[in-house]
Amino acid sequence: MATVEHPRVRPGLLEDRVYQGRIAEVAVGRNTLVVLPTGLGKTAIALRVIAEYLLRSPAESVLLLAPTRPLVVQHAASVARTLLAPEPLTLTGAIAPERRAALLRPPQVVAATPQVIGNDLAAGEFPLDSFSLIVFDEAHRAVGDYPYVAIAKANRDGPNARVLAMTASPGGSRRRIREVWANLGIEQFEYRTELSPDVAPYIHGIGVETVEVPVPPEVRHLAILLRAAVQRQVDVLRKLDLLPPGEASRRVLLDLGSRLNRQIGAEEAQSGSASGWVWKARTTQAAAMKGLHALELIETQGVDSLREFLARQRPGEGRRWTASLRAFLGDPDVEEVVRRLESLTVEHPKLAKTVEIVRDELHRNPNARVIVFSQYRGTVDHVVEEIERLHDPGVRAARFVGQASHGNDIGLSQREQGSILDRFRSGERNCLVATSVAEEGLDIPATDLVVFYEPVPDVIRTIQRRGRTGRVRTGRAIVLVAEGTRDVGLHRSAFARERRMHEMLVEVQTEIEKGHAPPRPEPKRVQRLLSEFR
Repeated sequence: MATVEHPRVRPGLLEDRVYQGRIAEVAVGRNTLVVLPTGLGKTAIALRVIAEYLLRSPAESVLLLAPTRPLVVQHAASVARTLLAPEPLTLTGAIAPERRAALLRPPQVVAATPQVIGNDLAAGEFPLDSFSLIVFDEAHRAVGDYPYVAIAKANRDGPNARVLAMTASPGGSRRRIREVWANLGIEQFEYRTELSPDVAPYIHGIGVETVEVPVPPEVRHLAILLRAAVQRQVDVLRKLDLLPPGEASRRVLLDLGSRLNRQIGAEEAQSGSASGWVWKARTTQAAAMKGLHALELIETQGVDSLREFLARQRPGEGRRWTASLRAFLGDPDVEEVVRRLESLTVEHPKLAKTVEIVRDELHRNPNARVIVFSQYRGTVDHVVEEIERLHDPGVRAARFVGQASHGNDIGLSQREQGSILDRFRSGERNCLVATSVAEEGLDIPATDLVVFYEPVPDVIRTIQRRGRTGRVRTGRAIVLVAEGTRDVGLHRSAFARERRMHEMLVEVQTEIEKGHAPPRPEPKRVQRLLSEFR
């Protein structure tokens, strides 16, 4: 294996891949957005560019930004391990602001969360003009009011340091990529897929399989009841002329909730209180959202997940009755669901199918590593419990979730997350059952199989989940789809959105090669009050 030879790179540590070298060469000279599938070495490209800037600008520092503390620590470790440079400085919210300024001693590589740098910039406590290069990891976040946007603007208005932005997917729309492009001051676009000629020799392949799971009649009936409960609330909103014809999706109801909140705020600011019909609409919208969430749980997660959700809605331990809770729990169909759950013993077959898939993979290949992804912590807990009930020494599962704790739902500290990944790496644990915390950035060891407990509609998250396998050897991804539920549409739309994204990226790359940079996105019109909608 050929390795990179560079005065600032430790010998023998960085594989010299052709496409990485080509992209790094471009990125040294122009502000570059790199779009590269997960596992193909965005970090290696960043290290090559950082090494060159440490050589070219020895008196200036490099800023490496990543969205989470674990990822920042991981990047700092990569720099320390790979580059011949002073020990990198790690800046996160764990370090008090007054201490952070004293730790800045150029030249150095600073790995930091954007929240910390954004806050210090706003307070005039961060010397951005002492940096020659800024690396934005997970650059698709550079939209809206995310701190990447403010940091990049401060750079454009001031030192104008070189920008290297990296992501596995900038998003599924032209607006999104234009916004990222404009916010970060991008000049060059480097896009590769597994089929790109200079990438293909390094690809080990990922087989994607769909496993359809039949839904038992008892579960289907609960879904019918919950769908009727949601429709009852939707009908009220339609009578108020607040919803357009067609299916009232989660997105439609969320948008309506935002409009109602703005209306309430405007009326309270003007007269001190909001009108009764607005509060009625807001209560109804909130009840409909609870019903939709319950419907999603029973269709795609399981009976226990729905049972636990409904139990959490009951007043107690600080939770009080609200109008929306009364509207939701007092619905006759929801009451019937609660009654049926008291005696229902059947579980969603996804749970057994997941355990079966994991067990079969690890029996077939005892050295394999498996990750099971789920949207919900409750499902993560249930999968781990079912695997543990096997009492199979060949299947050793670990729960892997985020740091936040909610009541009895205890999160994992950064140290605990690191410990679990170390045990997964060593083989002490060979199956991670994880939420979205394992999707982005973290240095997850080579994985042979990724199981999607449910399809996810977001193209970025789909790509990141799937990219956890096929890195150093051929991998598999299995998506579980509950027959006749929202899973089916979500799975279909996920593939369609990813296809459209790749087509869009090819078009953008062609435009740039012809000298036409993506224009700034048109300002998005914000609907302030319901009067603009009705």
